[in-house]
Amino acid sequence: MLQKARDALRGFASEADAVILQRFFKTGPGEYGEGDRFLGVRVPATRKVARMFRAMPLADAQALLTSEIHEERLLALLILIGRYQRGTADQKRGIFDLYLANTRHINNWDLVDVSAEHVVGAHLWDKSRAPLSNLARSADIWERRIAVMATFHFIKKNQFDETLRIAELLLSDSHDLIHKAVGWMLREIGKRDLDAEEDFLRRHHQHMPRTMLRYAIEKFPEDKRRRYLLKGRGNGGRATDPRSRE
Repeated sequence: MLQKARDALRGFASEADAVILQRFFKTGPGEYGEGDRFLGVRVPATRKVARMFRAMPLADAQALLTSEIHEERLLALLILIGRYQRGTADQKRGIFDLYLANTRHINNWDLVDVSAEHVVGAHLWDKSRAPLSNLARSADIWERRIAVMATFHFIKKNQFDETLRIAELLLSDSHDLIHKAVGWMLREIGKRDLDAEEDFLRRHHQHMPRTMLRYAIEKFPEDKRRRYLLKGRGNGGRATDPRSRE
């Protein structure tokens, strides 16, 4: 089944898209995705392959997750998410453990963002949140991003305390990919409870990295955004995954 999945994925590959993706995901020397390799498969096609191989054995999914090919790792994560959602309690625990044992392969922001809430967040919903603190304090950028993105699961259930706690741990983080993730989650809180977001911002906006603040207040009225930005610091921007094109 493993080879069949790899072959199916390559059936959607595009050399032109691979060149674009390798540039977009910063795979050059010294960049955060240094050395990563792409087939040039768009996300909708990868999801289609994941549905085709939804019953893939976990050993095969783990083999994909350790691949040097980015889309194979994404495929593995999509399969693991489906297996987790359909699994028994023991199976879910096994997938959660597999995920945390392989974070070194969940090593770009798209891989984290597609999976963390559905495996880590979902698993810890009714359990100790201690693993999130460990991840947030990690020296590895992707583990820190997993920590905050996992809390999206809690936000969608209108539980914000864990996100705010992790956000405080990451306020002094030096990487803009963490600034963007924290700001995004603060914005998601604001969509559901503006008072909760603004209480956090009143206490921390003067010390937040500019990118984090910009993401957090993106949907605020212009005059309110200006007031926050005048007291903030730093700078930043955003990007959109070109593979999302249908």
